Amino acid sequence: QVQVVESGGGLVQPGGSLRLSCAASGSLFSINVMSWYRQAPGKERELVADITSGGTTRYADSVKGRFTISRDNAKKTVYLQMNSLKPEDTAVYYCNYGFAYWGKGTLVTVSS
Repeated sequence: QVQVVESGGGLVQPGGSLRLSCAASGSLFSINVMSWYRQAPGKERELVADITSGGTTRYADSVKGRFTISRDNAKKTVYLQMNSLKPEDTAVYYCNYGFAYWGKGTLVTVSS
Protein backbone atom coordinates (compact mmCIF):
# COMPACT_ATOMS: atom_id res chain seq x y z
CA GLN A 1 0.00 0.00 0.00
CA VAL A 2 1.29 3.44 -0.95
CA GLN A 3 1.17 6.26 1.58
CA VAL A 4 1.96 9.90 0.81
CA VAL A 5 2.46 12.38 3.67
CA GLU A 6 3.04 16.14 3.40
CA SER A 7 4.71 18.25 6.08
CA GLY A 8 6.08 21.76 6.57
CA GLY A 9 2.95 23.87 6.39
CA GLY A 10 2.15 26.59 8.87
CA LEU A 11 1.71 30.32 9.41
CA VAL A 12 4.14 32.72 7.78
CA GLN A 13 4.21 36.49 7.21
CA PRO A 14 4.06 37.97 3.71
CA GLY A 15 7.52 37.89 2.17
CA GLY A 16 8.53 34.90 4.25
CA SER A 17 9.51 31.39 3.23
CA LEU A 18 8.48 27.81 3.87
CA ARG A 19 9.65 24.45 2.59
CA LEU A 20 7.13 21.68 2.13
CA SER A 21 8.15 18.03 2.08
CA CYS A 22 6.26 15.01 0.82
CA ALA A 23 7.47 11.52 1.63
CA ALA A 24 6.08 8.36 0.07
CA SER A 25 6.25 4.77 1.23
CA GLY A 26 5.23 1.49 -0.36
CA SER A 27 5.61 0.11 -3.87
CA LEU A 28 6.20 2.87 -6.39
CA PHE A 29 7.06 1.92 -9.97
CA SER A 30 7.87 4.13 -12.94
CA ILE A 31 6.91 7.38 -11.24
CA ASN A 32 7.85 9.93 -13.86
CA VAL A 33 6.11 13.01 -12.46
CA MET A 34 5.81 14.32 -8.93
CA SER A 35 3.59 17.33 -8.35
CA TRP A 36 2.33 19.90 -5.88
CA TYR A 37 -1.24 21.16 -6.04
CA ARG A 38 -3.08 23.65 -3.88
CA GLN A 39 -6.66 24.54 -3.09
CA ALA A 40 -7.64 27.91 -1.64
CA PRO A 41 -11.01 28.48 0.08
CA GLY A 42 -13.78 28.68 -2.50
CA LYS A 43 -11.48 27.80 -5.39
CA GLU A 44 -10.69 24.74 -7.49
CA ARG A 45 -7.60 22.66 -6.86
CA GLU A 46 -4.80 23.84 -9.14
CA LEU A 47 -1.38 22.60 -10.21
CA VAL A 48 1.42 24.57 -8.57
CA ALA A 49 4.49 22.75 -9.89
CA ASP A 50 5.67 19.39 -11.12
CA ILE A 51 8.98 17.67 -11.82
CA THR A 52 9.89 14.71 -14.02
CA SER A 53 12.33 11.92 -13.26
CA GLY A 54 14.81 13.71 -15.50
CA GLY A 55 14.56 16.91 -13.50
CA THR A 56 12.41 18.94 -15.88
CA THR A 57 10.21 21.37 -13.95
CA ARG A 58 7.03 23.27 -14.65
CA TYR A 59 5.35 26.02 -12.61
CA ALA A 60 2.10 27.89 -12.51
CA ASP A 61 2.53 31.47 -13.69
CA SER A 62 1.46 32.74 -10.28
CA VAL A 63 4.42 31.11 -8.50
CA LYS A 64 7.10 31.19 -11.19
CA GLY A 65 10.31 32.72 -9.88
CA ARG A 66 9.25 32.32 -6.25
CA PHE A 67 8.76 28.57 -5.79
CA THR A 68 11.18 25.73 -6.53
CA ILE A 69 10.27 22.06 -6.78
CA SER A 70 12.87 19.33 -6.30
CA ARG A 71 12.97 15.58 -5.66
CA ASP A 72 15.11 12.96 -3.98
CA ASN A 73 14.33 9.60 -5.57
CA ALA A 74 16.35 7.63 -3.02
CA LYS A 75 14.23 9.09 -0.22
CA LYS A 76 11.01 8.96 -2.28
CA THR A 77 10.52 12.60 -1.36
CA VAL A 78 9.49 15.71 -3.25
CA TYR A 79 10.01 19.24 -1.93
CA LEU A 80 8.51 22.65 -2.58
CA GLN A 81 10.61 25.64 -1.52
CA MET A 82 8.34 28.69 -1.29
CA ASN A 83 9.89 32.15 -1.11
CA SER A 84 8.43 35.67 -1.17
CA LEU A 85 5.10 34.30 -0.03
CA LYS A 86 1.96 36.34 -0.64
CA PRO A 87 -1.44 36.23 1.08
CA GLU A 88 -2.91 34.76 -2.10
CA ASP A 89 -0.65 31.72 -1.63
CA THR A 90 -2.79 30.73 1.35
CA ALA A 91 -4.19 27.27 0.62
CA VAL A 92 -4.06 23.61 1.46
CA TYR A 93 -1.13 22.15 -0.44
CA TYR A 94 -1.33 18.58 -1.74
CA CYS A 95 1.42 16.28 -2.98
CA ASN A 96 0.81 13.91 -5.89
CA TYR A 97 2.91 11.03 -7.22
CA GLY A 98 2.46 9.92 -10.82
CA PHE A 99 -1.00 11.48 -11.05
CA ALA A 100 -2.21 8.55 -8.94
CA TYR A 101 -1.27 8.90 -5.27
CA TRP A 102 -2.35 11.85 -3.13
CA GLY A 103 -1.35 13.13 0.27
CA LYS A 104 -3.89 14.46 2.76
CA GLY A 105 -2.68 18.05 2.43
CA THR A 106 -0.87 20.58 4.60
CA LEU A 107 -2.20 24.07 5.33
CA VAL A 108 -0.13 27.13 4.43
CA THR A 109 -1.38 30.46 5.78
CA VAL A 110 0.30 33.69 4.71
CA SER A 111 -0.81 36.55 6.94
CA SER A 112 0.48 39.39 9.09
